[in-house]
Amino acid sequence: MIAAAAQPTANATRGARAAVLGHPIGHSRSPLLHSTAYRAMGVSIDYTAIDIEPDEAAAFAARLRTEPEWVGVSVTMPMKDALIPYMDELSERVQRLGALNTVLVRRTADGVRLMGHNTDVDGIVRSLTPALRAQDDVMVTGTARRAAILGAGNTALAALEACADLGFTHVDLIVRNPERATAAQGLATELGLSCETISAKAAGARLRDYAAVISTLPARAADGLMAQLGLTGSAGILAPGAVLLDVAYDPWPSAIASAWHDAGGTVVSGMLMLVHQGVEQVKMFSGVKVADWKHVTNVMCDAVGLSRP
Repeated sequence: MIAAAAQPTANATRGARAAVLGHPIGHSRSPLLHSTAYRAMGVSIDYTAIDIEPDEAAAFAARLRTEPEWVGVSVTMPMKDALIPYMDELSERVQRLGALNTVLVRRTADGVRLMGHNTDVDGIVRSLTPALRAQDDVMVTGTARRAAILGAGNTALAALEACADLGFTHVDLIVRNPERATAAQGLATELGLSCETISAKAAGARLRDYAAVISTLPARAADGLMAQLGLTGSAGILAPGAVLLDVAYDPWPSAIASAWHDAGGTVVSGMLMLVHQGVEQVKMFSGVKVADWKHVTNVMCDAVGLSRP
């Protein structure tokens, strides 16, 4: 039974609108996931996809302020930092990461306020947690909890914070250009993580050290790195129960996910991350405070053919 508490932003009123922003955006499953959730909750919010690029950020922020039906937007690449200058308020996490994936439109007596949030961290933590718990049963006692992240962009920053939340002590950043990892290195230091920027070839030599690898690269971008990583499908190249989360879910399975599976590892789909981070956005956009969120998560998983967590 879903119950809505007081809603100061009136987010669940009829005629409310939300969307996912990005470029390209045609592949996004967010409209299906959000629409499924709102229907299950009995909330009237029309959720669509909007193709938009960074030079349109200012104009779109103005739309959010002036068009009365908006309750919020989900934000994907390349807009995660482009919208930040137009926010009235940033969560502590967004201030730390320098990237948002959610804009909440809040109407108050003093006018419209745009509030930037980041639920990517929640999505990564919740999608990896079950696999990492299962891994604890097969890992050697005393084995250091080490992870690697492919990429150093905005999603990699969220992955770093997720690694800290999950109890990792060391993270390798696998990048082609170490200069692009400056922000990520700084964040790792702030989070208390030991961190090293290395090449894919160097990571291949350490592959068995990683309890988890998170690929934050765009679709197919990891394909050319698999040989350097040593992902040949051979048994014994991964730590027992080693987990791969590939945030790029289209096409699925990705080449790197298939290779990881063939090598005996555990694969977590980026679609599951999308579901979990989306649940947090649904809470914000709907204004619903009390609900059977497990049921909402389950119906979202059903909508995209995922096993229920």
